[in-house]
Amino acid sequence: MNLIRIKYKKWYNILKDGIATNNPIAIAVLGICSALAVSNRVENAIAMGIGVTFVVMASSAAVSLLRSFIPGKVRMVTYMVIISTFVIIFQLVLQAFYPTIADSLDAYVGLIITNCIVMGRAEAFAVKNPVKYSLIDGLASGLGYTFVLIAVASVREILAFGTFLNIRVVGPNWINWVAMTMAPGGFFVIALMIWGIRELTKNYETVV
Repeated sequence: MNLIRIKYKKWYNILKDGIATNNPIAIAVLGICSALAVSNRVENAIAMGIGVTFVVMASSAAVSLLRSFIPGKVRMVTYMVIISTFVIIFQLVLQAFYPTIADSLDAYVGLIITNCIVMGRAEAFAVKNPVKYSLIDGLASGLGYTFVLIAVASVREILAFGTFLNIRVVGPNWINWVAMTMAPGGFFVIALMIWGIRELTKNYETVV
């Protein structure tokens, strides 16, 4: 019973760390470039969130499985090859079943390969832990990224287009905020969200 309790506590701690304590965007401030680029509409944010979650889970599991065979000197190159394989798989699925979203995201799906979140979890966690924990860590990091991305996209889409998931949610007299369709608008929303989350959680940078 104690072993089961310890196991579930470890899973819970990993999930909590990835989603809240060390949220990739709000706390670790990673993946900001893609967050700015694709968070103008909620459907784009959901698609990118699913893509990053899939890639970070799959690549972390693969790195964990192969960690005993990866030479230290070429580990970063190996990570890139593994990550790019799963990115290509996701990109092909997106193009086959959701061509409109694939066109909207365009090159940004390919940039998942260089996303600091994916590479960071492979280097910081997956290479040191078994597959089962690496999968949970990848899921937590992906969900943490996705939640913030959707929150930012919700604000931006409503202000920029007056819609939510392409459904009109404001009156006919609404004036669209053009700035919210551009990266500076996204940066402003993300900055406010990071400030709000850190204020609520009292998670501040320590100045020495």
